[in-house]
Amino acid sequence: MVQREIQKYLTDHGFGNFAPKVVLFDMDGVLYDSMPSHAKAWREAMAEFGIHFTVEDSYATEGMRGIDTIRIYARNQLGKELSETEAQRMYDEKARLFHQMPQTQIFDGVIDLMRHIKADGLQIGIVTGSGQKPLIKRLTDDFHDFVAPGHIVTAYDIEHGKPAPDPYLKGLELAGALKPWEGIVVENAPMGVRAGVAAGIFTVGINSGPLPDLLLAREGANIIFPSIREFSNQWKDFLK
Repeated sequence: MVQREIQKYLTDHGFGNFAPKVVLFDMDGVLYDSMPSHAKAWREAMAEFGIHFTVEDSYATEGMRGIDTIRIYARNQLGKELSETEAQRMYDEKARLFHQMPQTQIFDGVIDLMRHIKADGLQIGIVTGSGQKPLIKRLTDDFHDFVAPGHIVTAYDIEHGKPAPDPYLKGLELAGALKPWEGIVVENAPMGVRAGVAAGIFTVGINSGPLPDLLLAREGANIIFPSIREFSNQWKDFLK
């Protein structure tokens, strides 16, 4: 199945070959089982400001810059055009609530997959819409054996966040100005999948949340796995 989807990707984009040199991981919902805690923090924080925000909203908007999400919901529900400063203040409250919760765990299969990728000579990058500095520091602590600090793209590094392609194009740039067919994106959220596809990169969907596979497929995910463990188990098929 993997090789069939790779061939379809090449045909659809008119690329001559698939030669991955870097795997670009999203953070929440891909590396960490953190989305339930994020969803709870989003719901509680937004309620303080009069915004109705559901669990499904958390997954549907995951990957976008937090302040962008807040400005959209404030516009749609409150009829207000918030400044970045106002939205940041609200996002800070969401971050405060999130960091009061128990630390989330790395998903089963992540470390094994990174070991496979590194052993096969590929680089590893992380592309997140997060602007929460404690989470970004945790990335460098947890994955220092696999990811160089200069290969992490955050909300601070780009002007246009997901679903724009910019974050993943930045990931390719940091890996050595690579071309789209030299990368693989690993995403769990519709907005993140849309960003990877818009960048022209082969995009793997990991459906670790409550949204149906259909939503990831509609955004253009080239292949979908139910877990990062299953992706790890099939990693070798990507290099055949």
